[in-house]
Amino acid sequence: MYEAYWQLEKKPFESGVDQQFYYPGEAHQGALLKLRYAVENYRGAAVLAGPTGSGKTTVVEALWQQLPEEFTPLVHLVFPDFDSRELLTYLADELGAPAPPNAPRYTADESVRRIERFLRSNAQQGYHAVVAIDEAHLLEQNGTLQTVRLLLNFTLDARPGLTLLLIGQSALLPQLSRTPDLDERIGAKALLRPLGLEESISYVNHRLSAAGAKRTIFEPAAIEALHELTSGIPRRINRLADLALVVGYADQLESIDADRIRSVCDELVAVGQD
Repeated sequence: MYEAYWQLEKKPFESGVDQQFYYPGEAHQGALLKLRYAVENYRGAAVLAGPTGSGKTTVVEALWQQLPEEFTPLVHLVFPDFDSRELLTYLADELGAPAPPNAPRYTADESVRRIERFLRSNAQQGYHAVVAIDEAHLLEQNGTLQTVRLLLNFTLDARPGLTLLLIGQSALLPQLSRTPDLDERIGAKALLRPLGLEESISYVNHRLSAAGAKRTIFEPAAIEALHELTSGIPRRINRLADLALVVGYADQLESIDADRIRSVCDELVAVGQD
């Protein structure tokens, strides 16, 4: 819509996960390294926590890109709104665990047996499964946190059959502390924080550069306003910056200044959007 006007090859602030736009900030790179350590050293579980919109899913997708081929299959459960039986069945299906003919495929017991057989076969072939569960802070209220813990009991030659990545909001950390039998099996914990001012500036400029920007689009004060109004949360920066580009295109602006950022933000607030 506005790419040609701003001389861009792509939209720079799309919400989807595109590794071309991955910003290697300090907190995100630190989290990525911790997750890689846990997976590549065959730890049973690792945790990535942070505020909504801080980039947790982006880190997981970057991890998928960097893992060696021996780490397979890679399963990413985006929203775990299941009871225990449904969760086990879903994981068995996503792992690719075969179901015996005429078996009661959707019972919890059969799903556990499917997962166990698959993980054993997978490990014997030299592979290691990785399961990431997004919104993992919801597991406790769904009564499935203990179900997830039981997945770590699958071992072969004293090594876990899979690495479990629990991805959720900051509330996940105190939940785990109340579940010591799971907490003590976590090999690494990473907490994403909002971007600082300098990081926000680098983040915006990085995404503009990745989109092919050849000239100044956001004035320096405008990027500072973006940071201030979004509290350094990447998803909020993306939304506000994208709308500012739309408005700037509609008004045929040469560049976007801080006042324009604030007016666009006021419009967002007026219609009740975060």
